[in-house]
Amino acid sequence: MLRLLHTADVHLGARHTDLGERAAVLRERQFAAFRTSVELAIVEKVDIFLIAGDLFDSNTQPRRSVERVAAELGRLARASIRTVIIPGTHDVYDGASIYRSYDLPGMARAASDWVVVLTPYIPEVVFPPLDAIIYGRVFDTKRSPRSPLAGLDAKSDTRATWKVGMVHGALAIPGRTDSDAVVVTEEEIAKTGLDYLALGHWHSAIEGRAGNVAYAYSGAPEPVAVDQDGAGQVLLVTLEDRGGHHVVSIEPRRVGQTRSEKLDLDVGGVHSQPELIDVVGRHADSNLVLEVRLTGLYPDDLDLDLDEIERALSPSFLRFRIHDLSIPASPEGNVAPADTVVGAFVRSIEDQMAALEAATGPTATGAAATPEPEELDDLREVLRLGRHLLEGRQVTL
Repeated sequence: MLRLLHTADVHLGARHTDLGERAAVLRERQFAAFRTSVELAIVEKVDIFLIAGDLFDSNTQPRRSVERVAAELGRLARASIRTVIIPGTHDVYDGASIYRSYDLPGMARAASDWVVVLTPYIPEVVFPPLDAIIYGRVFDTKRSPRSPLAGLDAKSDTRATWKVGMVHGALAIPGRTDSDAVVVTEEEIAKTGLDYLALGHWHSAIEGRAGNVAYAYSGAPEPVAVDQDGAGQVLLVTLEDRGGHHVVSIEPRRVGQTRSEKLDLDVGGVHSQPELIDVVGRHADSNLVLEVRLTGLYPDDLDLDLDEIERALSPSFLRFRIHDLSIPASPEGNVAPADTVVGAFVRSIEDQMAALEAATGPTATGAAATPEPEELDDLREVLRLGRHLLEGRQVTL
């Protein structure tokens, strides 16, 4: 049996310039998630801690940040857990690479076989005590000159029983990932003969199989963007031999603090702005990114100021946004003259509605014709929205 903890896309040191004063908070959350991942590996007594690229958000980091990472890697080594790291597309192994500038094993006070950084010049590492080999296919440029899996034939490699690969790149999706810096196909994965391929680059967790090869993206352990879905976890991976067959099981474990939720609120049941603030405020959580969407029919007597609502509720959440997707009620008052744009629009829609309603009358055969009710509903909504828009009221569609 071989047990792994698979993580990637930690993005330590990300600037988060769009978050203003809260940027430092998210940076600390990202480091906390990394530290929690280390603690989980120690508690679960895994054999190898895999970091599949973009441990750092860039190659320019203060020494103190690198020292904090090295201290965590040292904890793993003292717990008899090996760490294998590959550079990604943010901490690419170019001439200015952070992995060239700093000696991570030395800073972690660990022997070189306890903390290993795979590079174009060290493409794999064999761990005889674990009967395992880890292949890392990386380049010294951000954009790969070829597939990182080209020529990888783990099946014929007799140096170890367990074969694990690491790649930081996109799974090929025609029309979507063609321009990515590093791309691999499922066909290439299937040909490798690996037991497991640990992927990085996508920040949402995904699992799959290509032939006999299990592969997965662990996703970012803490969302890199506060509204990111599918992030916040690491993967515990177990490789077992069952009657001569290699079986891979993958168990997601949550390590991140940030959560994202969307709340649809029927504005028809809201009587005032303070009431809305009170209702939403009950969800207050400093770890929550909340998006509220107002739906339903907007009452004529309700007066909401979305900017004021955001200012009132933002301190209660990691981030708060509110959007008005409601339908305005029919405006009251006299219809504009027929020779105006508004008047012509209203009369045109009302004529169409009248024609549909008249179709319910008796036909020549005495039977009643029934118009499609959806058509009338659609026209009513067109009339409500159109009048509000033409009369100058802002409506979010």
